[in-house]
Amino acid sequence: MTPTPERTARSGARLKFYYGPMDCGKSTLALQIHHNHARQGRVGLLLTRDDRSGRGRVTTRIGLAKAAVEVRDEQDLRELASSPQIDYIICDEAQFFTVQHVEQMADLVDCDGVDVYAFGLATDFTSSMFPASARLFELADEVLRLQVEVLCWCGAQGVLNARVLHGRLVREGERFVVGDTDNDDLHYQVLCRRHYRSGELS
Repeated sequence: MTPTPERTARSGARLKFYYGPMDCGKSTLALQIHHNHARQGRVGLLLTRDDRSGRGRVTTRIGLAKAAVEVRDEQDLRELASSPQIDYIICDEAQFFTVQHVEQMADLVDCDGVDVYAFGLATDFTSSMFPASARLFELADEVLRLQVEVLCWCGAQGVLNARVLHGRLVREGERFVVGDTDNDDLHYQVLCRRHYRSGELS
């Protein structure tokens, strides 16, 4: 945990984790924050992992999109952000990053003075915490649940992401399966706790 060569850590850097269910606007906020910082002359990196588009982009359901670095397991985020000019990084789909990546996010803040903004789901389709998200809850300076209202089909607040296969909620299977909220054979649906637990989809 030593400062990156040629960089002097700036004081006041923060690690922030924004989380919420699908459809709550995480990627939209990530792009807005990136835009706002860039307008003020700050230099940042936009990172993602397994975006719904299937390539190195941050995409949103309202049509906004921007090219991003697709992070791999073996990559070191401190090396990606090693330029002394980097002021901040934004990590979308943070739940798919590794726990080691989260440790590197903390190092970027503590050792290099780089602001880190992470955006992701807290829990998977079994309602269990993603490992990277759990570590972000433990290490982040701020953990913020997004307030954009997402509704279950019953009208109650949607809080959990259900995996739907051929019209039925499934609770077993591979943890990391990328999908969207459309009507494909395999998709995800945001439900309230009651209907997630009962398995009722409509």
